[in-house]
Amino acid sequence: MTYTNIGICSNALLKIGAEGITSFEDGTAEAEIACSLYPMLRDGLLSSYPWSFAKAQKTLPRLYNVPVADYQYAYLLPNDFLRVISAGSGSRGRGIEYRIFENRLHTNAPEVTLSYIFRPHENAFPAFFCEALIAKLAAEFCLPLTESTSRAEMLNRQADELQAKARLIDAQQSSPRTFEDYSLMEARL
Repeated sequence: MTYTNIGICSNALLKIGAEGITSFEDGTAEAEIACSLYPMLRDGLLSSYPWSFAKAQKTLPRLYNVPVADYQYAYLLPNDFLRVISAGSGSRGRGIEYRIFENRLHTNAPEVTLSYIFRPHENAFPAFFCEALIAKLAAEFCLPLTESTSRAEMLNRQADELQAKARLIDAQQSSPRTFEDYSLMEARL
């Protein structure tokens, strides 16, 4: 199934008994609330966990302007960047010390490979993520549209459960990480 931002918002609105929307410019209270809250809630949920469908790696372009203090190099973050997972150098995607300032990554490494969370298009969202996002949207849309705090609280609990379920499903889509360069493991050998 192909998902869209309007379809996801409409499903969340239907879940609370409100009218669905066909556009963010429908001129209804539902469309106005969905337009205002959707981008922030989508990005918040994407950023909250390293979802497999929203992970990317990129070699960052180094900037000519050097940092004022602490680090030698500055790199421009990607346009679709939401959150860092790790940063490395060469063929490794982790292992370097860095700090994020504004839309730049500062480090002492002469080259950077960034592993990060990006904002994929809605048609790339898997069903388990859409289910969790719809539940989160319904919980957030509930109060401004229905003014029912008890219903909003119930929907928030439901959204939390669906997020935990989605994280569990997503976590099962790769091999478990192993310990690398762990001195206590080496001492036992």
